[in-house]
Amino acid sequence: MSTPPLASGPQGPDALRPLLDTVLDALPAGGPEAVAARVADAVGDVLPDDGDPDALRTLVTAVAEGAADPADPLCAAHLHCPPLAVATAADLAASALNPSLDSWDQAPAAAALEALVTRTLAHTIGLPDAVVTTGGTESNQLALLLAREALGSGLRLVHGANAHHSLPRAAWLLGLPDPVVVPAPNGTLDPAALHAALTHLPRPLLVAATAGTTDAGLIDPLPEIAGLCAAHGARLHVDAAYGGGLAFSDRHRDKLAGLERAHSVTLDLHKLGWQPVAAGLLAVARPGELGVLHHHADYLNADDDTEAGYPDLLGRSLRTTRRPDVLKIAVTLKTLGRTGLGALVDQVCARAREFAALVREHPAFELYDRPNISTVLFRPTGATDDDVAGVRRRLLHDGRAVLGRARLDDRLWLKATLLNPHTRPDELALLLKLVEGTTPR
Repeated sequence: MSTPPLASGPQGPDALRPLLDTVLDALPAGGPEAVAARVADAVGDVLPDDGDPDALRTLVTAVAEGAADPADPLCAAHLHCPPLAVATAADLAASALNPSLDSWDQAPAAAALEALVTRTLAHTIGLPDAVVTTGGTESNQLALLLAREALGSGLRLVHGANAHHSLPRAAWLLGLPDPVVVPAPNGTLDPAALHAALTHLPRPLLVAATAGTTDAGLIDPLPEIAGLCAAHGARLHVDAAYGGGLAFSDRHRDKLAGLERAHSVTLDLHKLGWQPVAAGLLAVARPGELGVLHHHADYLNADDDTEAGYPDLLGRSLRTTRRPDVLKIAVTLKTLGRTGLGALVDQVCARAREFAALVREHPAFELYDRPNISTVLFRPTGATDDDVAGVRRRLLHDGRAVLGRARLDDRLWLKATLLNPHTRPDELALLLKLVEGTTPR
């Protein structure tokens, strides 16, 4: 058996070219279906004695045929974006070159690029520096870790009832006390309740606010929360995994007012940044605090190498082996610019407003509220929660549409998260028609 070709090196492009055609030919067949049996039939023996030269086409086709394709306008359940072609191409280059950002000698150019890009994105929201993460969950965990190391193990997390589940989970992972949960009666953190909590709780405290909730895309009153944190001596973290992308838009940037007053901010460019997963960041107001991440391993960051001027990368992440996710981000920023990315943000926000208008004008549906970002919550008029859940499952089972679900005001809502800037008005109308046709009479 001949040695299989590598993706990088002098022969890499010749080896990749026919395989790339295979992948691209297969992807358009994607769509949500029940595929477990089909995948098992396609795979057969996962590790056969003799390899199958057609395995790439077979398995990519099977996965694509059973995918919930985020580029399909009827696939609108989650904060799972259709990635830009230019970002996907850059991601392929990252996989082919396969640098690892745990030591400079494995990723010289990628390390330099990461330093440039993280500072630029941090400056976009008014902070001095950032580190790359795998997404919102890792960023939130890292924010709590930095706060604990800065303020001590007695740190108490205070967050709204609307906060992402990764925040209380991070407190558990770090051995912190159970968080204090502040009411969010209208889907956003209540400043009066926060003031009362901060008045009586012992220090140190970390307040976590949200800019773009996963259920309705709502943004906490950041200026008020920042003011309360300053008055009570509490540290502020903002989970802007969803809403942080609004910073690219001249039209919507003002919704993030107050973000620059946070000690740390979670960003996620595989949401409103149209990147292939993963593409997260944690921006920090005090870059020196990242020093607690420093770790010494002589084969990666020997003292004499560091003294000789070779960058020490281990202190830029909790991970060791780390792929250059910054490359696709950098290519996107450079290709589209702030104006191009802002236009995409504006487009999906406009699509959400258009869909909300269709819901509001339709007598068979109830709209939760005007969308704040690109999420629309709605439900059939007079339906029970069981009806709403059943509609979603039937659409999913039949492979016709993928909608999310959210519980607000003690009622279950269908959730459409619109992240495809190419979605057309007729496709929005079709989505609503499909829901109407699936609703029990």
